[in-house]
Amino acid sequence: MKTRLFAIAASLSMVAASLAGCGSSNSSSKKASSSSKTTSSKKAEATTGASKSQYSSMKDLKSKYDVVIVGAGGAGMSAALAAKDKGLKPVILEKMPVAGGNTLKASSGMNASETKVQTKAGIKDSNDKFYEETLKGGHGTNDKQMLRFFVDHSASAVDWLDSMGIKLTNLTITGGMSAKRTHRPADGSAVGGYLVNGLLKNVKKNNIPIYVNADVTKINENDGKVDGVKVKFNQDKTKTISSKAVIVTTGGYGASKAMIKQYRPDLAKYVTTNQAGSTGDGIKLVTALGGYTVDMDKIQIHPTVYQKPPYLVGEAVRGEGGILVNRNGQRFTNEMGTRDVVSEAINKQDGQYAYVVFDGGVKERVKAISQYQKKGMVIAGDSLADLAKKMDVSSSQLATTVKTWNTDVQNKKDSQFDRTTGMDNQLKTPKYYAIKIAPGIHYTMGGVKINPQTQVLKKSGQAIPGLYAAGEVTGGLHGDNRIGGNSVAEIVIFGRQAGTQVANYVK
Repeated sequence: MKTRLFAIAASLSMVAASLAGCGSSNSSSKKASSSSKTTSSKKAEATTGASKSQYSSMKDLKSKYDVVIVGAGGAGMSAALAAKDKGLKPVILEKMPVAGGNTLKASSGMNASETKVQTKAGIKDSNDKFYEETLKGGHGTNDKQMLRFFVDHSASAVDWLDSMGIKLTNLTITGGMSAKRTHRPADGSAVGGYLVNGLLKNVKKNNIPIYVNADVTKINENDGKVDGVKVKFNQDKTKTISSKAVIVTTGGYGASKAMIKQYRPDLAKYVTTNQAGSTGDGIKLVTALGGYTVDMDKIQIHPTVYQKPPYLVGEAVRGEGGILVNRNGQRFTNEMGTRDVVSEAINKQDGQYAYVVFDGGVKERVKAISQYQKKGMVIAGDSLADLAKKMDVSSSQLATTVKTWNTDVQNKKDSQFDRTTGMDNQLKTPKYYAIKIAPGIHYTMGGVKINPQTQVLKKSGQAIPGLYAAGEVTGGLHGDNRIGGNSVAEIVIFGRQAGTQVANYVK
């Protein structure tokens, strides 16, 4: 229980630090939420992490809506906004004390190809290139139908966000990509807080009710069609809500020790970057109705995770010129390789850890680094020699490593590991910085099976009438390995698609 409470508190303190009115996630442990101690704690934390005015009062919860959306992360809010735009009356039910989910933790940005932002920046890209590189990153195991829809609708998703005042006009690059297609806020800050804040503002503007501490425990069916949910609130009160459809957007299972142990016992001892609510509840709700899961053993390890307490160091730090060095001060891999490859390389190093090393220029371009500093994660030095001393690595070796890297950047050719991206800037702007990292559980590629229309499928291939899903709760899109920046794209693209398709179904 103490661990559970600490996880919630940590998640919510991050919310308070980054923005008012945003936060944790979509689902959590049933047992934990049933105790009065946890509930009172969650309420207390919620008042510090978010304004109560952001959310609807439980006394206003009606017994009937056009569509119930389970989970208030990026996918859920995108679905609600799309459904509302099509004339429906949606409601969002969120188990955690605040909205946001794992979306709030997203750092690098949102991948999209053939966008107006790229064109303006003079970047040549194509949907086909985006498709092929994502397929390669997933080792060819991605659901190709889902992937094709994903890349072909990525640019319009960026435009859709832009139309709501959520502008992602700064470009960077992530591992496995050959072009700058990772869209982020203009100042280069972490995309998660900005996106959640923007979506929440639009949810409120459109008068979409959003209820927190509202735990959906069952999706109801009648004559083979989904017709609502059962929701628990105020510790032990329950209410049945009828609806014409349900959209499940509860996120993955990266914070469920039981599910990690079940599907990947080899990862049981890894730390996780996931917020406390990512415990696979939506998967259980869907499978209870006959939906099935795919790729459940495909769990992504992110290479750059600060370990105590676990916190993701976003890929943008490397994308903007950061390098990885081992305890000897030497580079050992192409830092912009796919996450599985880079994680494996770190695990082969003495001590199974490494340092992300960067300079003042990278710090200026990646605003999320200020958050890392506030959390005490960053080692700083006035010079490389000063930094090496604080890292306890060879000063001469680190100096040689950085000198070689800077020469390679100047020559536009990585002489050691054939890195081809994120080589636009040398590391020569004091101060110098390092963050000690090691791999950690970051993302669950597996989940419930849907089609490009976001309909939840049975093993027979038949859709469950009235049941839709989007985001990390689903499986198949990413294959064996997710590309950085694709999860934010997924929640917006398929969240929006779910709201649109539900409107077609209801009407």
